[in-house]
Amino acid sequence: MTTGIGRASAIALIGVAGRRIEVEAHLTSQLPAFSIIGLPDTSLGEARERVRAAAANAGCPLPARRITVNLTPAAIPKRGSGFDLAIAMAVLAGAGIAPAVSERVVYIGELGLDGRVRPVVGVIPMLLAARDAGVARVVLPVGNLAEAQVVGGVEVRGVDSLRAAAIDAGALLPAVDVEPVLPIAAPADPRPTAELADVIGNPIGVRAVIAAAVGGHHALLLGPPGAGKTMLAERLPGLLPDLDGAAALEVASVRSVAGHGSASWTERPPWEAPHHSASAVALIGGGSGILRPGAVSRATRGVLFLDEAPEFPRAVLDALRQPLESGRITVHRAAGAAEFPARCQVLLAANPCPCGNAGDSRQPCECSPATVRRYLGRISGPLLDRLDIRVRVPRVTTGSIRAGDGATPTTAETRRVVADARSRMAERLRGTDWSRNAEVAGTWLRAEGRAEPGATAPLDKALDLGTLTMRGWDRTMRLAWTLADLQGVERPASRQVLDALALRSAL
Repeated sequence: MTTGIGRASAIALIGVAGRRIEVEAHLTSQLPAFSIIGLPDTSLGEARERVRAAAANAGCPLPARRITVNLTPAAIPKRGSGFDLAIAMAVLAGAGIAPAVSERVVYIGELGLDGRVRPVVGVIPMLLAARDAGVARVVLPVGNLAEAQVVGGVEVRGVDSLRAAAIDAGALLPAVDVEPVLPIAAPADPRPTAELADVIGNPIGVRAVIAAAVGGHHALLLGPPGAGKTMLAERLPGLLPDLDGAAALEVASVRSVAGHGSASWTERPPWEAPHHSASAVALIGGGSGILRPGAVSRATRGVLFLDEAPEFPRAVLDALRQPLESGRITVHRAAGAAEFPARCQVLLAANPCPCGNAGDSRQPCECSPATVRRYLGRISGPLLDRLDIRVRVPRVTTGSIRAGDGATPTTAETRRVVADARSRMAERLRGTDWSRNAEVAGTWLRAEGRAEPGATAPLDKALDLGTLTMRGWDRTMRLAWTLADLQGVERPASRQVLDALALRSAL
């Protein structure tokens, strides 16, 4: 009885983390069969038929032997069709058709029945995992080449068919006519930068958005319909600086897993604005099969905007509490767990009541006090306590328009102000684990980062009276540091602390 063993490598994704998988193919002279072991899911188990048909149509049919494919380590769940090409190459190596296949070469791609290699999602984190594992070369679909170019330090080769991959690995195949698969061009970013100067008659909202941009603070904009809450929120991403290399690669990894393909790479902070009918899975991430990142992860290093926040189910909003603190989200399912980054700024917009007129002396409110309490109560106290900025955005009047005409700075001017303030912040936080004021620890705020003597007296009094929690004390001081950076002062004084309290006074 003759046997043959072929080996190749693939990458298994768990969240945005990849793990190198060795693909072993064992061929024996028993009754023809094809089995895959090593904890595959349903779509991976169906690779048997895809590989057999693709090999036949590529001019390198599999031998009529018993084929056993083992994916090791066997304890790691393997999901998706991205293992097809690696399985096919390992089998061809075991059959002696492609002798140059090596376990030091990673193969990524889904096979079509006609032998084409189709693009898959998650190529960027796969390449990062291959590079970290010391892999010599990665062979992937030509449709993923544009996406793969953002990862350096690893040799990448694109193939459009199983036949091309086999010939690259030393297979001697007869010439046939195969229609090439052309790579897909990256689409342009459809989201233009919104102009801040378009906002008029809303100085408190503009000030809140600028402070949020400098310090990375979470914020709530509370006000009646038409006051400009959404307009303000849409201008926040344009005020943020470009992503550095590490941050852009983190964002690209998440977008790659989310299926953005060749548009995964961006140097601008991402923007996510899910509808209030979104479920907890859509917001946090998960799924019944392959675990996908939710909106909070797709917005990492950028902005997650929840318009009409009280219309979201309370359980969905409360799911944000943990990622707001840690900057990461771990999704647990019966088949395993996956961790995704979630270092985004959360921006909520809300009406003060269902009719939108609560607290407005000029428009009567049709809601009872109990209705108003229930409506705003959908945003829980613990979640509100994690929002550094909570401002009331007033209704715009002709008087405020005339008074504020031309007073709002442009987006370009504000970006320079934000950059200057962030440079002062970065210099102060140099050598620490933090990069923004919103991240600093309370111990630092009460030691090296303490305010001017006597400046925290209002906070201390509120803490003693129970109107401010210890978390609220810390977050107010973080905001005071941001205001100090904006104003160019060395450390917060009474003015900055009181201004920070004013930016938390909407409720």
